[in-house]
Amino acid sequence: MQRVDIFGILFAVTDYENASEVIVENARQNKSFGVSALAVHGLITSYTDNDIGDLVKTIDLIVPDGQPIRWAMNVYHKVGMKDRVSGPTLTLHVLKKASKLGLKLYLYGSTSDTLEKYSNFITKNYHGIKIVGLHVDRFREATPKEDLADIEKINQSEAQIVLVGRGCPRQEKWVALHQDKIPAVLMAVGAAFDFHSGKLKHAPIWMQNSGLEWLFRLAQEPRRLFKRYFTTNSYFMYLFIKHYFNKKYRTI
Repeated sequence: MQRVDIFGILFAVTDYENASEVIVENARQNKSFGVSALAVHGLITSYTDNDIGDLVKTIDLIVPDGQPIRWAMNVYHKVGMKDRVSGPTLTLHVLKKASKLGLKLYLYGSTSDTLEKYSNFITKNYHGIKIVGLHVDRFREATPKEDLADIEKINQSEAQIVLVGRGCPRQEKWVALHQDKIPAVLMAVGAAFDFHSGKLKHAPIWMQNSGLEWLFRLAQEPRRLFKRYFTTNSYFMYLFIKHYFNKKYRTI
C-alpha cells in the first residue's frame, strides 16, 4: 500500500474498502496490527510533540481522517484520493466484514454508558460479531500493574479486533504502546464511539465533504473543542502553505 509523507507522518493512500480489507485480514490471522484514523488535530499534535510523534510513526496503518489531510496528500503527492477515510465510517466497514467472519471484538475506552449503547448498536446491526469485552476508560494513564492486567484480560478474551476510543492522542499512544503485546488489530477510532452510540450527531454530508465537519462538532462541544480547533487548524494552514512553497514532499 502506497504511503505519503504529510508533516512527518506517513498516511496510506487507500479507501474504505481496501483499508477495511487489510484490517480484517490481519484480525482473521490474529496478527498484532495498529491502526489510526488521524485527523488534523492528531497530525499537528504529532508534529509539535516529538514524544507523541515518535509513537504515532510506529503505527502500522494511518489513514487520513480529515478532508484537509486528503487535500494535502493530493496537492503534494498527486495521489488522486477521492475521499478521506474517517474513523467512524471505516469502523462500520470493518464491523460489516468482521460480522461475516464471526470475529471477536473488544471495546476499550469511553464511559460505561457510551460502551453499553455502542455494544447494543453493534449487537443489533452486526449479528455475527462476538463482543468479548468492554473496558471503561479510567481517563488517566494506567499504572504498570493496571496495564499488565488490561493486557492479560484482553488476551484472555481472544479478541481479534480492539476498538480504542480514548480521544486523540491518548488512543494513538495506547495503540502504539500495545501493538506487540496484544495479538489483535488495535484501532484508534476516536469519535466512532460517540457517533455510533448516539451521543453525538454526524455533520451533514455537505459539511463533511467540504472539510467543515469540525465546525459542526464545535457547535456541539464549544467549550471542549474551541481551543483545539482554533490552534491546530490555524497551524495546519500555516504548515500547508509553508511546505507547499518549500516543495519538500516526496512519495514514499
